[in-house]
Amino acid sequence: MPVIAALLMAFAVSACSDGYIEFPTSAQAQQSLGDNVEVIVLNAENIANFARPARGFTPTTMPNNRDWTYAVGPGDILSVIVFDHPELTLPAGPQRSAAESGFQVASDGTITYPYIGTLRAAGRSAGQIRSDLSTRLADFIPNPQVEVRVAAYNSQSVVVSGAVASPNRQPLTSVRLSLIEAVNAAGGLSDDADPRIVTIQRGGRVFTVDMQGFLEAGIGQNNPILRNGDIVNVPRRRAEEAYLLGEVARPDVVDLSREPITLTQAITRSGGLQQSRANARGVLVFRGDGDLTRVFQLDTTTPAGLLLGTRFVLEPRDVVYVLRSPLQRWNDTIVRLLPSVQAVRTVDDLTN
Repeated sequence: MPVIAALLMAFAVSACSDGYIEFPTSAQAQQSLGDNVEVIVLNAENIANFARPARGFTPTTMPNNRDWTYAVGPGDILSVIVFDHPELTLPAGPQRSAAESGFQVASDGTITYPYIGTLRAAGRSAGQIRSDLSTRLADFIPNPQVEVRVAAYNSQSVVVSGAVASPNRQPLTSVRLSLIEAVNAAGGLSDDADPRIVTIQRGGRVFTVDMQGFLEAGIGQNNPILRNGDIVNVPRRRAEEAYLLGEVARPDVVDLSREPITLTQAITRSGGLQQSRANARGVLVFRGDGDLTRVFQLDTTTPAGLLLGTRFVLEPRDVVYVLRSPLQRWNDTIVRLLPSVQAVRTVDDLTN
C-alpha cells in the first residue's frame, strides 16, 4: 500500500500541537503525495456525489420490440370450430382434451382439414389461419363461422438457466413473455444470483441485460420481451469486496455484492472504532481510478460526520483505513522502548 504509506507520512509531518492530525488539503501537502493522488475531504456540499454506487445502472442495447403476436409452428395443435357444423369439428369426447382432439401442425407447417385438404399454418397467427379457412370453406358452406385457437403451444420456447431456483424450458404462448416473468417462472433468482449481468443469446448474438436496473430504477428496456429460441442465463455473483483496516474493532473484508454498503455501515458492522486508539478525524477511504488514487477523509468526531458516512457508498476494492491517534502512537513507542531501557538499566546495576 505505497499510497497509504505516503499519506500516513504526510499526516505525521502535518501533526498539530493540539494532538490532532491535520488532513493534508493544502497545496504543499497535496504535492507531497504526488500527482497521482487526489485528496477529498467529505462534507455536506460534496457528499451527494458519492451517495450512489458509481457503476449505476446500464440500459441494455438489446432490441426490445414489445409487440407480440404468436406465430403457429410445427408441433402446435390447433382447435378448429365451425359453428352449426359439428361434423367439421373433431369431437373432444368426455375423456379427451382440446389438445388431444385438435389438428397438429405437421413438420412441413401444414394441417389437413375436411373438404379443403392441406392448409398452411406455420408462420401465421390463429387469426390469419381462421381467415384463410373461412374463405376456402365458403366454397362448400354458406357464410361459415369459424373459430381457430391454439390448443397446445409446442413450437416456440425459451430456456432459462444459471442461478435460478429451477432452470427450465418455457413455451411461448399468445401472451408475451418478459425477462422478469421468465425468471420468476423458473423459481426466481437464487441467493447467489447477479441480476445486473443477465445474458440473453439471440440469433447468434449475446446481449447483457442489467435486470437490476429495471427492478430498482424502472428502466423499461432492461425487461425485454423474449423471442423464440432465446437462451437466458443468470450468472452467479462475483466477489465484490472492500477492505476495512486500521483502528477498528475487527478489521474485515466487506461484501458489496449483495447490497450497497455505506462507510458508516461498514465501520459499525466491524464493531466500530477502537475508542482508545482511533483518531476519529482520520477515517480514510482509498479508491483507485486508473492511475489516480482518490483519498476521501471523514471526520467522525461529531454526529454530523457519522451522518455523512451513511451517505457515502463504498465501491469494490475500496480500502477503508482508520488512523491511530497521535497520543496512542507516542504511548506505543514508549511501551516498545521500555523493555530495552529496563534491560540496559539491569545490566548497569549488575555491572556496578
